[in-house]
Amino acid sequence: MFADMYPSANGRPSMPPQILAAAVTLQALNGLSDFETVQELRCDLRWKAACGLGLHDMAFDPSLLAYFRRRLARSTRPDRVFEAVREVVKATGVLKGKHRRALDSTVLDDAVATQDTVTQLIAAVRAVIREVPGADAVAAAQCSAHDCTDPGKPRIAWNDEQARAGLVDALVTDALRLLGHLPEQQLGEKAANAVGILALVAGQDVEPAEDSDGRDGRWRITRGTAANRMVSTIDPEARHVHKTRSHQQDGFKAHLAIEPETGLYTAVALRPGAGAEHHEATVGLDLLADEDKPLDVFGDTAYSTGDVRQTLHEAGHRLFLKPAPLRPAVPGGFTLDDFAIDTTAAIVTCPAGHTVPLSDPGGQHHQRKASFGNLCTGCPLRERCTKARAGRILTIRPHHDLQTAARHQAATDSGWQADYRRWRPPVERAVAWLVQAGNRRLRYRGTISNNTWLHTRAAALNLRRLINLGLTHNRGTWHLAPAGT
Repeated sequence: MFADMYPSANGRPSMPPQILAAAVTLQALNGLSDFETVQELRCDLRWKAACGLGLHDMAFDPSLLAYFRRRLARSTRPDRVFEAVREVVKATGVLKGKHRRALDSTVLDDAVATQDTVTQLIAAVRAVIREVPGADAVAAAQCSAHDCTDPGKPRIAWNDEQARAGLVDALVTDALRLLGHLPEQQLGEKAANAVGILALVAGQDVEPAEDSDGRDGRWRITRGTAANRMVSTIDPEARHVHKTRSHQQDGFKAHLAIEPETGLYTAVALRPGAGAEHHEATVGLDLLADEDKPLDVFGDTAYSTGDVRQTLHEAGHRLFLKPAPLRPAVPGGFTLDDFAIDTTAAIVTCPAGHTVPLSDPGGQHHQRKASFGNLCTGCPLRERCTKARAGRILTIRPHHDLQTAARHQAATDSGWQADYRRWRPPVERAVAWLVQAGNRRLRYRGTISNNTWLHTRAAALNLRRLINLGLTHNRGTWHLAPAGT
């Protein structure tokens, strides 16, 4: 199972990877540090038995766990522990006849401190000086805002807004000068990453000063937060995550698919918390990619996009995805569903009975538009329809008919509503299992290492769930013993 991770026969005898894999799985289940894990292996007979150690075996150095995780994350099959447990699940037949999958995501806090703009700029300059050959001499000649050899914060009056603004301006100028005067050379991975991070932090939080034309090199902190902002130079992949409009965390998103009746995780993935390519609708399709039979798919409004509905519908799945509510242009007024929209005949009729043509798809998102223009003048329903002087303009997105049918079904189909209320909530329990005992805060940096941890923890939780369901091993096969036997 682990032979490809140890291709060379040379070197001293090592700890069998099966023991390390068992230890890492128990570590992920219990949320322990490397030192605590080794202490359990040395002192707890249950851990010794589970990992295959003898009574008098003294375990190993904690650094071996970090070494094993690094090998596992960099291997061709970093999720092999989860895959092995999935084979056990398949052998028991516990999912046979189970045709439901529930999707959800949760935010996991990153393992690093969030840095402000000044801290990021100074840390990024220090990294370039440390990693790029010749950068120290360039920094000595070009950077004057702060002595980067001083481990402390810049000595300014931090309660003086003008002093803070001047420091940011000077640090950004220093960063750009350093980047512009670095010697041309082939850079290694660490050096290239350091230069890239400095280039990013030098521009992500600033904009030209208020009275600047953008060419005189004067800067100020930008209003608002940049999209996809990097929150720390220590873990450049951590991001601001808006799970809701009012709640923000810094970290990553864990995406999961479960079988709601048994609570078993069928697929998991960890992704950065920002970016369209990491949205629930995109990752959700990946979680269902290995399913080979039609399913009932349950999810909240994050998964209810037109593209997802089209893809899953074509795959033969039944969809229990909560439609996103429509927002009227006027509070309490008409929504899109109050208009009669015939996408085939390309006509739209408003609540007042006015009919206009629907344009052909156009633009980046292939949207169609229906403009009522002068028909809104003097219309008795105008106050409930639009505030625009030019009249109401409807924007019709791709897959409009699918979305309209979904909203109608969710509002009127009592069977759909009953199934959604019955089978969607169990995924919240699976999320609670995932983050309990302090496991909402990640222990590692970067997507790759944390994604490997997530798969290992899901594998451990699946094993625990199978044991609670009566998992036994008899004559080389896995099966679930009936209750009471």
